[in-house]
Amino acid sequence: MERSGTRGAAFALAGLGVLLIAVVAVTTPWQVLSGAPAADPDPARDFSAQEIARAQAFDAATSVPSYLSLGVTLLVAGVLVLTPFGTRALARLRGLWWVRVLIGVVAVYGVSLALKWPLGMWAETVLRDYGLSTQTWAAWTGDRLKNFGLQVALSAIMILVVVALARKWPRRWWIPASAGAFVLTVGLSFAYPVLVEPVFNDFAPLPAGQLRTDLLAMAERDGVPVNDVLVADASRRTTALNAYVSGFGATRRIVVYDNLLKEPAKETELIVAHELGHAKNGDVLYGTLVGGLGAALGTCLLFLVAQGLRRRTEVPALGDPRAVGLLVGLISLGTFLSGPAQNLVSRHIEARADAHALELTRDPVTFTAMQKRLATRNISDLSPDIVEYVLYVSHPTAPQRIAMARSWALLNSVKEP
Repeated sequence: MERSGTRGAAFALAGLGVLLIAVVAVTTPWQVLSGAPAADPDPARDFSAQEIARAQAFDAATSVPSYLSLGVTLLVAGVLVLTPFGTRALARLRGLWWVRVLIGVVAVYGVSLALKWPLGMWAETVLRDYGLSTQTWAAWTGDRLKNFGLQVALSAIMILVVVALARKWPRRWWIPASAGAFVLTVGLSFAYPVLVEPVFNDFAPLPAGQLRTDLLAMAERDGVPVNDVLVADASRRTTALNAYVSGFGATRRIVVYDNLLKEPAKETELIVAHELGHAKNGDVLYGTLVGGLGAALGTCLLFLVAQGLRRRTEVPALGDPRAVGLLVGLISLGTFLSGPAQNLVSRHIEARADAHALELTRDPVTFTAMQKRLATRNISDLSPDIVEYVLYVSHPTAPQRIAMARSWALLNSVKEP
């Protein structure tokens, strides 16, 4: 019977893998400007030597704590999935099984938080040195603890459900768990704007005025139903500029940082035009569906890999509270390993949104000025190395986005920036 359950999970994994690859292949805009003349990204063409040097120095200063934090994550995960340390430590817990699961999740994530806390302070210090952070240490601590609470709450729900299902159906728990992972992913994406975002920021409608009128008129011209544009009080945390779209259906919203409103109105319009591109193409919805399929696939993989590691980690059964360490470790490794693929798809989707902004505004000159301003204000890495590009970069670099604007201008016979 156990072999039958493993075989079924393997077939489901293969089927979901084929479906996921097919959906990603069809929905990802691999070619954004088909037939456009090529323009090579060149930081030196658009940024001064001083700006390039500052971006390189900032990247070097932030890379060390970032890579060390990643190293801690992988080290903790490795100990949990390759040794019996986590199982033996969690064996000391007493009480009802679900209480032990919850305490175990908090304990494992708490150890990771404690190990990475000095690295987070190091990174925050760098942000302050470069003028990007406006937070007090109390506010920074509050945000970090909020992130920890949300991470623990979500992980506790997932792991509690997995352990409960594994107790009831030891060889078939992956079936309801995969379905639940899909539903949870979709539900969280839908509810995120109204449940999670307000934990970190306050939101208010964009004040009445010419900018609001122009943005809503642009959305109407674009055929994207937008009832409102919200402003987040991000300036209490950072000097960086940003905007984003989140949610779908009834919870879809376009949000701009309050410090963005101090910048030239035309550049703000272009940023919102980019977000309208995401909304018009249903990027959040399609991304959610892909994420749901990935979560279901990951659950099948979790079942198969955990079965293979039980002996090494001395986990008697996945329905045992002592399995918490193994499950947390595998989820952490799965999140890390799926990151590069997510970034690859994201970069193409972001490029399509850039192209949409150019089509809507037909203003590559302002687009280029806006990209320069964002890159210098946010101290973006203008030429990340291959490791950073694969692991962390979810958007095209500023030189790549400017090069695309030049290609678009040549393709549409308008003034090249």
